[in-house]
Amino acid sequence: MIKDYHKRVYGFECDIYGHLNNANYLHLLEEARSEAMTDIDMPINKLADLGWSVYIHRFELDYVKPLMLEEIATVKSEIVELNKVRSKWLQQVYNPAGDLCFRAYVYVVHVHGGKPARVPDEIWSYFIKLA
Repeated sequence: MIKDYHKRVYGFECDIYGHLNNANYLHLLEEARSEAMTDIDMPINKLADLGWSVYIHRFELDYVKPLMLEEIATVKSEIVELNKVRSKWLQQVYNPAGDLCFRAYVYVVHVHGGKPARVPDEIWSYFIKLA
């Protein structure tokens, strides 16, 4: 399931050219993933209360077109590969005209007690909603 997240680009997030600064795309992705987890009723704090974490292992980033100051960005997030130990998210960022501006593959590991581990079925049932 694809989850949409919308956010305005503010001046403090931009570089001297009025583009969203490249580092701030990672913040945008994190916000969108966190909202997606909240939307499926498994916010990060609930996951942590259950003793689980989701650690980012790797990013693949493609900057396609700049997002500009004051534009409303739409981030589309989905899990494209999922097993009980890790997942791969696809997150795509669009400008108000619907143009693809940025694409990221985010590789995450499911962690329990500081080590990668297989999530139990009760947590798996939430993750599968995003696949």
